[in-house]
Amino acid sequence: MSQQSIADETVTLTVNGEDRDFPAGSSVADLLESHKLDPRLVVVEHNRSVLRDRDAYATIALATGDVVEIVHFVGGG
Repeated sequence: MSQQSIADETVTLTVNGEDRDFPAGSSVADLLESHKLDPRLVVVEHNRSVLRDRDAYATIALATGDVVEIVHFVGGG
């Protein structure tokens, strides 16, 4: 497989400050699932916009160069 074919099959994102490769066609929902994160327990910022509609996570495609910040809710007292 050529280097170009591999590049076409992945996208490189910055997730919480670290570069990560994901399969091309991945969505925000796929990203959360790959990290075993419950969408109800995190806030996601995608390219400097807070994603408020969790139901839309599956339809938001990720592309090379995207910046994603994931903030976990932490309980305690």
